[in-house]
Amino acid sequence: MNLMQRLEQIHAKDMGLVAVLFGGQSAEREISLQSGKAVADALMELEIEHQLVDVGPDIVTQLQELKPDRVFIALHGRGGEDGSIQGVLEFLKMPYTGSGVLGSALTLHKAQTKRVWQFEGLPTAPWSQLSKDTDWTTAIAELGGHAMIKPVSEGSSLGMSQARTASELQQAYELASQFDTEVIAEQWISGAEYTVSVVQGEVMPVIQMQTPDPFYTYEAKYLSAETIYLCPAPISEKQTLEIQQISLEAFNALGCSGWGRVDLMQADDGEFLLLEANTIPGLTSHSLVPMSAAAMGITFAQLILLILDSASLNR
Repeated sequence: MNLMQRLEQIHAKDMGLVAVLFGGQSAEREISLQSGKAVADALMELEIEHQLVDVGPDIVTQLQELKPDRVFIALHGRGGEDGSIQGVLEFLKMPYTGSGVLGSALTLHKAQTKRVWQFEGLPTAPWSQLSKDTDWTTAIAELGGHAMIKPVSEGSSLGMSQARTASELQQAYELASQFDTEVIAEQWISGAEYTVSVVQGEVMPVIQMQTPDPFYTYEAKYLSAETIYLCPAPISEKQTLEIQQISLEAFNALGCSGWGRVDLMQADDGEFLLLEANTIPGLTSHSLVPMSAAAMGITFAQLILLILDSASLNR
């Protein structure tokens, strides 16, 4: 059953009271506030009873008092995508959207994500884990003289930068360390960047992102008017199917479910390499999952309904 057929079978009145979790305390709080508000607006359009809940230390008490029938998680980053809120909701026996505890925890941790993909034989760029004791000269050489440095458990490109020399690698590590205690360096990929959305097990049209920035930065994602999104991506049908198949396999290998997004880049030799997966992508005006859904003829409100329909426990 495809998504359009599924939409015909979903009844908004069956959703009950929905708690929309947003905000939180991660570095991505501001984006989460936007996502949560957009979800609430869609639920209002769908005439679904809902309550926005800004997640804080008293979240368990809030949820116990609210007694929602379903929970829509619109939290980004740590506290939202790392399995912790999912564990709380499992304990409270409240069905929630997105991946479960294991899939969320694995996916937010970029090093563990890479290890799973490598074990499964899925294509991803060479990488190494950095520490204050790293031999910077050896590390940059082993990564081909050009690397992307990333905090292990941050999203939205926060704390990311590139390096071409040993000193730049050390500086990039120190920047990333401000966002996380663990940092990885990934061999630089200079080709085009793509993303594939997955909703209820179905892959959506591929999006290609083009930005004048050196890479897809936080500013390019959320603030820039110069970032270009091509959907469907201007690639062959064979390449489209290849990217979608790799993305779905990568999503499933991490134990993800419900909905999410997988990011890839194309290397100079034409191979598509996995970058990372997102279990709770943004739902803002610049966000990619709604853009991909729109290319299928699915409105934002319908997308939210599909995601809400997938809410469950014990994944």
